[in-house]
Amino acid sequence: MNFRMNDQELASAKTLISLAMREDVASGDITTNHLVPSSIRKRGAMKAKAEGVVAGLEVAELVFREFDPELVWKPLVGDGALVKKGDLIVEFSATYRALLTGERIALNFLQRMSGIATASHHYASMIEGFPTRILDTRKTVPGFRLLDKYAVRAGGAFNHRMGLFDMVMIKDNHVVVAGGITEAVQAIRPALEPGMLVEVETTCLEEVKEALDAGADIIMLDNMDNDTMRKAVALIKGRAKTEASGNMTPDRLAGVANTGVDYISVGALTHSVTALDISQIIYDEG
Repeated sequence: MNFRMNDQELASAKTLISLAMREDVASGDITTNHLVPSSIRKRGAMKAKAEGVVAGLEVAELVFREFDPELVWKPLVGDGALVKKGDLIVEFSATYRALLTGERIALNFLQRMSGIATASHHYASMIEGFPTRILDTRKTVPGFRLLDKYAVRAGGAFNHRMGLFDMVMIKDNHVVVAGGITEAVQAIRPALEPGMLVEVETTCLEEVKEALDAGADIIMLDNMDNDTMRKAVALIKGRAKTEASGNMTPDRLAGVANTGVDYISVGALTHSVTALDISQIIYDEG
């Protein structure tokens, strides 16, 4: 696989890199700039120290290019690739200063994004063979949403709504204010642009029926047991999409997918990230 970031994602990456440079480098790498001559160039590489899925190579490249515009960058795999411990991910050459100063910033991005991609791959593999899709959530690090969601796709899972602006999500508090599920859906429909989806959170079969009758496009089955979800899917009969949500641990996924739901949303893809262990190597010869 060879995933590429879109223009919006690249713009977000550049903004985040600027912030990272401000907090980490600020007025300059005082150690490197005083000990390493600016003329020295070195070759280096990034190596996987654990098995996982790579994501964020373009971001890492942008980091090093900030310190050396003449960076030579040669990826050996693409984003979305599954690598094993010991595999080289990318080779590069640049000034020694650039490789030392940019190392931690580049790895912070690459390791986090690869960790999300690896988790996404793991969760998606748990329901291989089912038509159900694994979705992410809005539980992302503030400012990192575009990068986090890109990494989810690189790992083989799918994106839910990007934010509060691109899809209606009617939850329990909205229902209380509106006076009911039906009233909430009826009140918001006239204000929507054509094609905008309306999802309704439900916790029992009675709420599922009301959301279906109200014309919800997606019905969230929140914190239901598998038997209740199976009954909800049978009740809906394909007239709306279904999303299982709440405590979706890996050991539950196959059973939940077997109920016939269309989607399973998993906050852990982005809110409990374990960085993929990746190291930078600098070769002795220049």
